[in-house]
Amino acid sequence: MGSGGGFFDYNNDGYLDIYLVNGADLPGMKSEVPPTNKLYRNNGDGTFTDVTLEAGVGDTTYGMGCVAGDYDNDGDEDLYVTNFGANKLYRNNGDGTFTDVTLEAGVGDTLWSYAAIFFDYDNDGDLDLFSENYLDYSIAKDKKCYVLTFRDYCSPFEYDGQPNNLYRNNGDGTFTNVTKEAGLYTLKGKGMGAIAVDFDNDGDIDLYVTNDRVPGFLYLNNGDGTFTEVGIQAGVALSDNGAAMSGMGPDAADYDNDGDFDIYVPHYSYEVNSLYSNDGNGFFSFASYTAGIAKYTLFYVGFAGKFVDYDNDGYKDILTGNGSSLLHHHKKDDMVTFEETNQMFRNNGDGTFNEVSKELGPAFQEKYVTRGVAVADYDNDGDMDILVCDWNDTAKLWRNNGGNRNNWLMVKTVGTRSNRDGMGARVKVTAGGITQTDQVKCGGSYLSDSDRRLHFGLGKSKTVDLIEVRWPSGLVEQFRDIKANQLVVLTEGEGITKQVAFTWK
Repeated sequence: MGSGGGFFDYNNDGYLDIYLVNGADLPGMKSEVPPTNKLYRNNGDGTFTDVTLEAGVGDTTYGMGCVAGDYDNDGDEDLYVTNFGANKLYRNNGDGTFTDVTLEAGVGDTLWSYAAIFFDYDNDGDLDLFSENYLDYSIAKDKKCYVLTFRDYCSPFEYDGQPNNLYRNNGDGTFTNVTKEAGLYTLKGKGMGAIAVDFDNDGDIDLYVTNDRVPGFLYLNNGDGTFTEVGIQAGVALSDNGAAMSGMGPDAADYDNDGDFDIYVPHYSYEVNSLYSNDGNGFFSFASYTAGIAKYTLFYVGFAGKFVDYDNDGYKDILTGNGSSLLHHHKKDDMVTFEETNQMFRNNGDGTFNEVSKELGPAFQEKYVTRGVAVADYDNDGDMDILVCDWNDTAKLWRNNGGNRNNWLMVKTVGTRSNRDGMGARVKVTAGGITQTDQVKCGGSYLSDSDRRLHFGLGKSKTVDLIEVRWPSGLVEQFRDIKANQLVVLTEGEGITKQVAFTWK
C-alpha cells in the first residue's frame, strides 16, 4: 500500500527534522540492503543529515506510518511507528538518541496498523494514544486477485476488518488499553486514517476515523472517558448519495473561518473527495460540489488530504496526494492511470476552491504514486513546505518559494497544567478583519505527521489584533497587537515567553 513520513523537532533546535517510514522484504523477496526507516536531522541551512543509526530509530519492520508527541511530558518529542507487524514506541532521551520502550509501555499493537494519533482524550494532562488497524491480513491468508488476467492487489472486501486500539496514558511511562470501556471497540472498521479535534466545541477532543469501503466513524467525546459514535447522524460517514466509500487520509480545519472544524477526505476514483462543512449544530453538509472540488477529483485516487494555507492569505487551501493502488486498473479503464499528479485547491475565501496545481511549478506537473503528505515550515521562512512520500520511490521535499510574499504568524504552545505539547489547545488569531481558528493536533493526512506549530497566513496585515488561546485545562488567555512574521511561543499561564523572527541561513 505504501507508507508515510513526518516532521518533528527531535533535538529541540527550532528546525523540523524528517522521519521517513519504509516497507520491508516479504517472503520471496530479498533486497541487497534491507529497508529501514530513516531520521534526517535538519541542519538549518537547507540540508539534512542522516542520523538514523546514532538516534536508534532505524526500525526494519514493514513500516506504515508515524506520529510524534511528548507522551512523558519531559519537553522532547517521542515517536510512535505503525507497522504491518508490531508497532514501536521510541522514547526521546533528550540527547539525540531514542530508546525503544514498546514492551514496557504496553503499546505494541501487532495487528496491521495504519494511522496513529497522540491526544489527551481524558484531559488529565498527558497524551493518550490511538492506534488504528486495517484488515485481518497475513501472508498465510493472501488471496489471488486479478484485474482482467493480471495478478493485482485485492479489494478490502476480500478481508475482514480489525479493531482499533485506544491506550490511556497512566502517567508513569505505561499505557492501559481502554478501547472497550471507552466505546471504541468494533470489528466493522477497516481503518485508513484518523484525526482528533474538538468538532462540537464542547471543550474535549473528538475523533474521526476513515475506513476503506466501510462508513466512517465520528466519535464524540462524552467527557467521562467514553465516546459516542455519530458518523451517520452527523453526515460524515457516507457520500452525498449514501454510499460507503474508500476513506483515505483525512484532515480537519476551519476552511471557511466560521469557528468550527470541517473535514476533508480523499477517496478512490469515481468517488469524489468529500468536503464535509461543519454546520456548528452537530451536523455536517456535503460541500464537495458547491465548493467546486468534486469535478477535479472524480478520476483520481486520493490517498492523502491536508489543509494548508500555502499562499498565506488567511484561508486554508487543500493539498491532495494522489496515486492508484491497482497496478493494472488503467488497462481496463483509460480514464484512470497508475501514476497521477498531486493537486492543490486554492481557497477563494467564499466557500469555493479552484484547482491551481498547474500554477505551482514542475513539482505538481510530475506524476507519482503518492501515499503520505506532510506540511511544515522546515526552512523557517514563514510559508509551508511539503513532504511527499511515494510508493516504491524516493520521498520528495517541495520548498515553498511564494507564500512568504504575504505576512504570517506561527504559534507554538507549551502546556503546564495541560499536556506539555499543548495538544488540543484552540487558538484564534484575528487580523485584517479575519478571525482564523486552529487547534494543536498531530497526525492526519495518510500515515503522516505535520508541523505541530500553528501557521496563520495574514495576507497584507502586518499586525495581529488578537490571539486567543483556550487551553485543554480550560484556561483562556488573550494577547493583543502582536507583530506579524514571527514565531510566538505561548506558555500556559505565563503568556508569550518567546518571540522569534525567522531568518533562513
